Amino acid sequence: MATDPQPPARPLWRTILTPRWTGLFLLAAAIAAVMSVLGVWQLDVYQSKTAAATAKRAEGAPVPLESLFSVNEGLPSKAVGRRVTVAGTWGPAADQLFISDRRNGDRDGFWVVSPVMLGSSGTEAGAVMVVRGWVATVDDAAAKAPTGPVSLSGAIAASEAQDASGDAAKGRVLQSLRIPTIVHLVDYRIYDAFVVQTSLDSAAGSEQAPASVTPPSPPTDHAGLRNVAYAFQWWIFAAFTLWMWGRMVLDAHRSDEDDQAADDVEPSGTVSA
Repeated sequence: MATDPQPPARPLWRTILTPRWTGLFLLAAAIAAVMSVLGVWQLDVYQSKTAAATAKRAEGAPVPLESLFSVNEGLPSKAVGRRVTVAGTWGPAADQLFISDRRNGDRDGFWVVSPVMLGSSGTEAGAVMVVRGWVATVDDAAAKAPTGPVSLSGAIAASEAQDASGDAAKGRVLQSLRIPTIVHLVDYRIYDAFVVQTSLDSAAGSEQAPASVTPPSPPTDHAGLRNVAYAFQWWIFAAFTLWMWGRMVLDAHRSDEDDQAADDVEPSGTVSA
């Protein structure tokens, strides 16, 4: 006896397009959209807090370098970008350095880096390396090492990442600004940081000066990290809302298929003798 062909399974899209599930999808999509916007808002709050904290570090009133950390300590991350004052005496002219491949507008040149001996007790207080400015050549008159007492303001900069240890044997021209390299070129203690000079309050020595160098931007001071967590939380909730709608649709679709299969099963007849 031939069996009746099974009716084709009901496609999923028919279940989705029913008024009930279409309406629930629109509701779920609206809720997910609101949650996504809340996540973006929390991320904007984080970025605003971070920008404000970073700007506050760079715009704070100058403080003496020695008040942030000592010559015996490593550079604290919170000190990078801070405005500081430096008072002391220019160090030996023989210890002045040049950092090559530095741009000033459309010209290549050198940064001039000179030591400032802090305090008034010789080398006991240590020294700090000051980026005085930019010159086109190492023989530029403005690159002449200054002498005498000095008082200046500037911003703290950290060592650059590029290794310049191989330059130490080639003279006083280095490829990168690095304390680990310079510490082997002087016979006194130096701070684990540079000061990029922004103003010269008082000094004795040459009237000419190198072109000013813009201090590097302070590192991003990440503030409001809790808002980042909130942002991801809202986005996870949005994705979960849509996932739950999809799960409910699939469950409803399977239930409809089971009901249809049960309706298609006919009771078997009996044959009389």
